[in-house]
Amino acid sequence: MRTLHLYLLRQLSATLVVTVGVFTLVLLLGNVLREVLDLMASGQASFALAAKAVGLLIPFVLAFSLPIGLLTASLLVFGRFSADQELTAVRAGGISLVTLALPVVVLSVLLCGVCAVVNMQVAPAARVAFKALRDSVLLDPKAQFIPEGRYVALGPDLTLFAHEVRGRELRDVLISGTTNLVKGGVTNRVPSLEVWAATAELVLSNAFPSMLVLRKVQGLVLTGDDLQPFYTEEIPYAVSAGLASGQGLKLNEMTFSQLRAERRLRASQGVNLTPVDVQLHRQLAFSFACVSFTLVGIPLGIRAHRRETNIGIAVALLLLTVYYSFVILGQALEARPDLHPELMFWIPNFLFQGIGGALLWRADRGV
Repeated sequence: MRTLHLYLLRQLSATLVVTVGVFTLVLLLGNVLREVLDLMASGQASFALAAKAVGLLIPFVLAFSLPIGLLTASLLVFGRFSADQELTAVRAGGISLVTLALPVVVLSVLLCGVCAVVNMQVAPAARVAFKALRDSVLLDPKAQFIPEGRYVALGPDLTLFAHEVRGRELRDVLISGTTNLVKGGVTNRVPSLEVWAATAELVLSNAFPSMLVLRKVQGLVLTGDDLQPFYTEEIPYAVSAGLASGQGLKLNEMTFSQLRAERRLRASQGVNLTPVDVQLHRQLAFSFACVSFTLVGIPLGIRAHRRETNIGIAVALLLLTVYYSFVILGQALEARPDLHPELMFWIPNFLFQGIGGALLWRADRGV
């Protein structure tokens, strides 16, 4: 039995190395062509720096390529076992399919631990390090005071949100402000400003931000007791030196511990927690993808009963499409807390593990 298990694990491990390598290369190409080549084209990046950038991207794509590679390896190895009648010989020796597949399932559980470390810590940290490396080459490092996709304090009672930041140039900028309004002897905190600007420029003074110039501005401003609409081509705003306190992170760039800290902060401020919960559940649920893919890959590989690699890859791509459809849907619904989109990431795990367990049980009984 031990010899058989070692033989199966060697077959699976060899195939796993190849499939993970191929999928990692394929997923890397998109990022390399889009981002790393930008560094080379700038003329400021050496080959060594570009190689470092590629190395920082590997953990990010490994979070996806490892589960995908394990699914493909399971389909190919057990498909070949079935096609070569090795599975029939094992059953003739009195060994059940569940017993045969047990070490593979244990391996998938161990790889879940690897995926958890990559998803929750290594990949987000590597992604942030890559962006810092890219920005240090392409952008003025002194201008990195306003984080992209995060709310920051622009000054007293003012909050800024920029959808896109490229050096000192900001795009799609939102600014909101509040003030105390005394009415009927009662002081209330009310909105005083709601502004949208197509673009903005951060002006530095002695390497620190001093002015934010908004262009093509429209919004509402408190006049008397009511908010009144306005439009203007350009507005300069003085900003506080507090912007220089450090670079912020997007939620999808945070590690698991950083997301938990962000959730506690938002909870204390009474801010919507759903976007943070979506990222927390995505990282955690996706760490179990290895087990889900293995349980469904083993019986499907046997049922395919083919040696051809293209059949295994086609089945793997179909399963991946189903799995990632739920992931994409969960991320798309993060603005709908009433639908609990954070739970969407667990559906494919339960679905694949349930179906895979049932198929494995049927295959073990020869149904």
